Amino acid sequence: MRSGLDVAVQMDPLEGVDINGDSTFALMLEAQARGYRLFVYGVESLALLEGGQGTKTRLTASVRPVTVRREKGNHATFGEAERIDLSQMDVILMRQDPPFDMAYITATHLLEHVHGVGPGKALVVNDPRSVRDSPEKLLVTHYPELMPPTLVTWDVGEIRAFRQKWKDIIVKPLFGNGGSGVFRIREDDQNLNALLEMHFARSREPLMIQRYEAAVRKGDKRIILADGKPIGAINRVPAEGEARSNMHVGGVAQRVELTPRDIEICEAIGPMLKERGLIFVGIDVIGDWLTEINVTSPTGLQELERFDGINPAGLLWDCIESRLSA
Repeated sequence: MRSGLDVAVQMDPLEGVDINGDSTFALMLEAQARGYRLFVYGVESLALLEGGQGTKTRLTASVRPVTVRREKGNHATFGEAERIDLSQMDVILMRQDPPFDMAYITATHLLEHVHGVGPGKALVVNDPRSVRDSPEKLLVTHYPELMPPTLVTWDVGEIRAFRQKWKDIIVKPLFGNGGSGVFRIREDDQNLNALLEMHFARSREPLMIQRYEAAVRKGDKRIILADGKPIGAINRVPAEGEARSNMHVGGVAQRVELTPRDIEICEAIGPMLKERGLIFVGIDVIGDWLTEINVTSPTGLQELERFDGINPAGLLWDCIESRLSA
């Protein structure tokens, strides 16, 4: 176990997290237990400074040193804010929530200036270029043998034809998160045209359409992978009358075991995740089908710890330490 690391966490306000459910908080508790020094900052404080001839480019942020504890209403104590060069850090956790928009993409470009291992570099988790190049709903399309019938398009005619073929479909924004904007459209549902008109009036982005998988009633499995290896899973069961299983919208987490198909899926995508520096990944599996590969700000660590009695945050930090020592 390596001690003395300086870790900066790029995240949404720490003051508002659910200390019994937030994965970033779990990672911070484990880091602190290992003797790491913790700092937090918001993405909006990033500043890239490029000087004249002979002056190196610097990426800075206004960071606050922080101590965390599992004590509701008193879970964080902050020090004075200070603007620092982020290359002084050993590790940067990129943990702000999506949406995966141009602001998010810009942050990955900025973090590339410091990403790496060694003097003057900080290991960014996950690798910012790979995060940018791995949109969660599009990355899965490179594994057609693992996914349910899927369509990504702006073309309304193609969407109608897909529905005519598969009857019962899921319609979701390509860069949404947390179940927001996800609709189930059955064969007899008359709202598809209105839904498409509403989406394309507001957005220039395409939609993702997938065959509805009835297996979701038994749960949408979130499998956590650490550096390409599965460390466990939780099952998220939709609330009654709800097609979405996200816990943000009432899904209930349950203990679940990995099946042979789950392991097959992980073995198929694991080497790619490791090669791309995607150390903390959460994939979604419904029945036998992989539906998403989540690389931006995956969740599920605390639920996995409660159900399986393991320390998933510790396993992730082991992988990070291994990367730093390589």
